[in-house]
Amino acid sequence: MKVKIYHNPRCSKSRETLQLLRDKGIEPEIVEYLKNPPSAEELDAILQKLGIEPRDLMRKKEKPYDELDLFDKSLDRQTLIRAMVENPILIERPVVVIGDKAAIGRPPENVLAIL
Repeated sequence: MKVKIYHNPRCSKSRETLQLLRDKGIEPEIVEYLKNPPSAEELDAILQKLGIEPRDLMRKKEKPYDELDLFDKSLDRQTLIRAMVENPILIERPVVVIGDKAAIGRPPENVLAIL
């Protein structure tokens, strides 16, 4: 089973989720998304696997959220996705993807549902 984690090593929940996977004997592909953000197409696919809308994956307390007026309800899906690609700090973390399933590791135990 191929497992990918969109990871921020400075985030305790991200580190805990990575450790949970390793404790289950899974060594995932680690994507440090702040250094290597997903493309708009990848992010759209992740959102579809999560079954959520772009704003639901956004960290609303991060500075770019207000600076870019991302709270504006008139913004379309592609605009919100592009904002996350261009400002990856906005992407909630960690996200674990396995095949056609994905989960946000907040709390880390959420990923157990897709293993």
